[in-house]
Formats: sequence, C-alpha cells, structure tokens
Amino acid sequence: MAEYQVPLKDMSFILYDVLKADELWQSLPALADHVDRDTADAILQECAKIAEQEIAPLLRVGDEEGVSFENGKVTTAPGYKEAFQTYVEGGWTGLGGLPEYGGMGMPKVITALHEEMLCSADISFSLYPGLSAGAGLSLGKHGSEELKQTYLTKMIAGEWTGSMCLTESHAGSDLGIIRTKAIPQEDGSYRITGNKIFITAGEHDLAENIVHLVLAKLPDAPAGPRGISLFLVPKINVNDDGSLGDENGVSCGSIEHKMGIHGSATCVMNFDDAKGYLVGEVNKGLACMFTMMNFERVGVGIQGIGSAERSYQNALEYAKDRLQGRALTGAKSPDQAADSIMVHGDVRRMLLNMKALTEGSRALSTYISLQLDLSTYAEGDAQKKGENLAALLTPIAKAFFTDMGFESTVAGQQVFGGHGFIREWGQEQLVRDTRITQIYEGTNGIQAMDLLARKVVASKGALFTLFADEVKAFIAENSEAEMSEFIQPLEIALDDLQSLTDSLIASSSDDINILGTAANDYLHVFGYTAMAFIWASMAKAAQGKLAQGDAFYQGKIKTARYYFARILPRRLSLINTAKQSSDVLFDIEDDLF
Repeated sequence: MAEYQVPLKDMSFILYDVLKADELWQSLPALADHVDRDTADAILQECAKIAEQEIAPLLRVGDEEGVSFENGKVTTAPGYKEAFQTYVEGGWTGLGGLPEYGGMGMPKVITALHEEMLCSADISFSLYPGLSAGAGLSLGKHGSEELKQTYLTKMIAGEWTGSMCLTESHAGSDLGIIRTKAIPQEDGSYRITGNKIFITAGEHDLAENIVHLVLAKLPDAPAGPRGISLFLVPKINVNDDGSLGDENGVSCGSIEHKMGIHGSATCVMNFDDAKGYLVGEVNKGLACMFTMMNFERVGVGIQGIGSAERSYQNALEYAKDRLQGRALTGAKSPDQAADSIMVHGDVRRMLLNMKALTEGSRALSTYISLQLDLSTYAEGDAQKKGENLAALLTPIAKAFFTDMGFESTVAGQQVFGGHGFIREWGQEQLVRDTRITQIYEGTNGIQAMDLLARKVVASKGALFTLFADEVKAFIAENSEAEMSEFIQPLEIALDDLQSLTDSLIASSSDDINILGTAANDYLHVFGYTAMAFIWASMAKAAQGKLAQGDAFYQGKIKTARYYFARILPRRLSLINTAKQSSDVLFDIEDDLF
C-alpha cells in the first residue's frame, strides 16, 4: 500500500481559491478574532503530520489485530492507545470545541478537512475522537452549565470520550419504538435501564471515562418519537469535586464481529439502573440529537471521501509501476518488457473516475461545511440561508459521497487486478471498511427519502429553489467564452434537475409511493448536478491561476473537463427511471418475489 500523503495543496485550493473561506472568516465577528489563513494553514499542516506519521501506520494492525473483548472490557489494537495519547496531547480533540470549555472553536470547513485526513489514515481510529466531537456538540448546545463544566471540558481535553447510544435491536431507523426507560429520581437525576446495540466506541481503553448520550423514554412519555428524551450517562460516576467515583450501572455485553472497521469497538451496551442526567428538555431528545446530526452525517460522507483518496493514491502508484501489455498506438517504453498499465484506456477511465469524484466530493463537502458555518456563526438572512442549504445538502453529503467513495475503493481494487483481492496490498481492506459508511448514521436509502420527501417535497420545492438560485447566479456571473464548456452543460443539468423536481412534486400528489421508488435516483441526479456546480467553480478558479505555470491548475481544468464529459451524463438514465410510476414496483405481490 502506498504511504498516505495528505492532499494539502488541493485542500488549500478549495478553501481559498474556490470558496474564499478566509474572506468569510474575516467578515464574521464570531470567527474573525481567532481564525485566519495563517492559523488554518498551520493547523492543517500539523494535522497532516500526525495523520501521516502516527495514525496511517495503524491501518493494517487495526484491521488484523482489531479490538479484543474480555470480562466486559475492550482493548484496542496495538498502537492505538499511544497514538490516541499523542493526538490528545496535540490538542486535536478540542479542534472544533467551544472555546469557553477549552476548545479551539475552529469552523467546520477546517474540522472537515481534518476529519478527512484521519479517515484516509484509518477510519477505525477516526471514529473514537469523532464520536466524542459529535457527543460534545450536542452537549454543548443543549446541556446545562453544570453538565458542561463537569463533562464537556474533559471531553474537549480528550481525558474522557463520548458515545451516542440510539439503536436498539428492534429499533434502528425507527427510534420512536425504543424501549430504554428513564425513571426520575428525587435528586433530579434519572435511572436508565435498557440495551443499545451498534454503539461505536461504547467501551475501550483509550480514556479513563466514557460519557454516553442515551435516548430513553420516561414512563409517561407520549408514544413515538415525540416521547424520546436524551440523557448523559457516564461509565464512571463523577464526584462533586470532579474526581472519578464508583462505576455506574453501565456495561459492555459484547462486541460485534464485522466485515470491516475492525479497529473500532462496536458494542452492545447494557444500562442497568444507571445514573443519568437529562440533556435539554423532557421529550425533546430527538431535537437535541439532531443538533449534531447534520455535522455527523457530513462526517460520515467525509469517511467515504477519505477512503476514496487513499484508494486513489494506492491505485495510481500501482498503475504507474505495473508493467503489462502495450499501448494500442505502439510501445511507450520499448526498452522495457511491457508498458505500464497507465497506457490502457480502461485503467485511465477508472483512475480519472476516482480522481474526479474524490476531488469533487472534497470540494462539495467543504462547500456544505461552509453552509454549516454560516448557520452557526452568521446572522440574519445569511444565517438562515446557510441553515437551509445545509439541511438540503446534508443527505447528499452522507449518501452521495459514501456511494462514490465505495465506488472508488472498488475501482482501486480493480486497478490492482488480482493483487487487489489479496490482503498483502491493503486495497481490499479499504473496500471492507468503506462499506459501512453507506449503512450507518441512516442508510443511504433513508438519506434519499430525507432529501426528496422531507426537504424537497415537504417544502414544496422552496429548499431546492434556494440551491438552484445559487447555481443560476454562478452561471450568470461566468458567461465568458472560456467558461462555456463548463457553464453550458451545467445549465442543462440544472434545468433537467429542476424539471425532475417539479415532476416528482406533482406526481407525488397522486402517487405517494413515487417518493420511495424515485428517491435514490433523484439523490444521485442531484449529487451529480451539485458536483458539476462545484467542478465548474474549481475550473473557474484554476483558470485564474494558469499564468503561474503550475501544472496543478492545468490538471484541475482537465479533470473538470473529464467530469463533464464522462461522469455528469450518468444522470440521464437516472432521470428516466426516477420519473417512472411506482406501479412497476408495487404491482408485484410479495409472494411473487
């Protein structure tokens, strides 16, 4: 496997040349005082070092050794504990944390790129600090001051970690039917009893305490999702002076044996009359949890990007070194027994698909992260626009990026040929590790339904119009001849997406099932179109840099050209299938399957 190298130049290009993030930071009073280009560059450069030097070498051992479970305790793979301590000592657990509780308060556009580095290095390792950051976000927004002082400060410092305990064996995506109970106590605390499954980082040896955020229901709670409350339940109780006390009624019953991410502890967690504390309001637990959901789902999308980047680097190195056959136009390396497989059109197709999809996903992810920052730090119309665009595009971030990420890991495996199927080269691990990203944090089918039914149709197209207006403004501003090869197909793609959106909104009034049967196709049409927008934006920025004579910018324009010619047309067949009546799916009785 190639040694992972963080694509810092591409990240810098997206941040400053394409999205002008440094200008935005200075325009927002909440960010202007503590983040600028120099600060961001220093952070990303230092993070690159720890990702490349400390975490990336753990990828193989994390997979082969994995986590072990004995007597209710989980031991992480060799090297994980030491790397995590180095990570904590560098202050990385507090990168996006609230400054008033010890964090650096960096915006999402920076933490998102930081997350990609960790995910490229080792998804399994990234999940431990990632779950803590997510839990800390919800606690910081909804927890009482006492809870934040007691628990959040320790989580941001990396002394304690966090987990999210949602899923139960009978209640996955349908959280309204959870059975975990919370019984109020006279001292204001609650006694939590129930079982949760698929809990990432629910138990491990990396920190001295684990802070679980648990969804549960009070005895008199309304039925369904309106009766869910959120509770903080520590693994070890905390004394009034902040020191650790006795063990709480929290235990790990077992760990899952999985297809991939073997270095991540996926636990069955048992809560037996455990002491917990309410986070937010009674029966408002889902609202508290969804505070972090947009951030977390973008984070899962970034896992797909990270894997795709690692796959591309591996496959590219292999393709340049592997000698097999000759070019159709004649030998390119007549002094050698064969040409490198870079001369073969199909290999170039796979590599360029990976390059275009991965760089496009990174740029679009950063654009979505910028909307999250606007929703957090801006005011007035800018804040509302950022919030709405982030809500609309989050399911695309989660589902489209992970679908494209998995495609890229499989393509990388194909470039390796038979060597991609054996463990020696490490490529098959990327395929296995990435597969989960399409499943957890809401399966990609659920994300597609969220996009079409809850965001587009439920808003009667208003949220879509917000995005369409953004693209139309870009098209109007870039009508010059040198941009026409990108602007014309982008305009056609947007018109097609608008037509499809209007058609599905209209059809759903008579055929409600079309929301389910068209959702996956619609999400991908939207994803390819949104990526066309960001590729056109990158082409525009690269054109402005060509005079510097840097091949990087020429490569950007040529990759953009490839995207528009060979990938964007994928949407055409998807549009056709999305418009078909749901009858072709629902007119087949169950016993005919």
